[in-house]
Amino acid sequence: MNTRFLAGLAGLALAATPMVATPSAAADLSGRYGYGYAPAQAAPLPSWTGFYVGANAGYGWGSAAGMEPSGFVGGIQGGYNLQFAGSPFMVGVETDFNWSGQSDGPFKLNNLGTIRARAGITSDRILVYGTLGAAYGQGEYQVAGLSNSQTSWGWALGAGAEYALDRNWSARAEYMYVDLGDSTYGSWFGPTSAGYDGSVLRAGVNYRF
Repeated sequence: MNTRFLAGLAGLALAATPMVATPSAAADLSGRYGYGYAPAQAAPLPSWTGFYVGANAGYGWGSAAGMEPSGFVGGIQGGYNLQFAGSPFMVGVETDFNWSGQSDGPFKLNNLGTIRARAGITSDRILVYGTLGAAYGQGEYQVAGLSNSQTSWGWALGAGAEYALDRNWSARAEYMYVDLGDSTYGSWFGPTSAGYDGSVLRAGVNYRF
């Protein structure tokens, strides 16, 4: 009986040996460990470097020769960003052209454009930036049926924040102060000086190439 018992234990041990060795051998052959899954890798953060184009819409308000023109502002923009390698800092340049519905009394601002530098800092998908540059716009002065238009140049200063929706698309909100200086308009009552300065608050989207 002892011989049969020992023989049975030996057979049980022999039968159990492949069951224990097989997972180890499979792991060794596959070169993997644990459950055979590769470790998860974090998705790469989007880079802001490159060209982009987009559109914007918002509201503008300001002053011109004692009047307070205000109204819809909307248009297109494009530019280039450069984010320094391994750094959250970004610099860039942007230009935009906007149609304007700002008006009050005899004065109307027909369009508004800028050419600006941008500089900002990124955190994950968010870009916060400041911007400064040149601005231009066409004002119109109309009294008693006589209309006169002038294009004026000045400067613009602003700040904004942009959020990367994915690798290509981003959405942003921006505030900008614009000063176009003084322009002289002709009227039935002689030359009239009107200098526009005001604010623009707008939101937009960009497509980055």
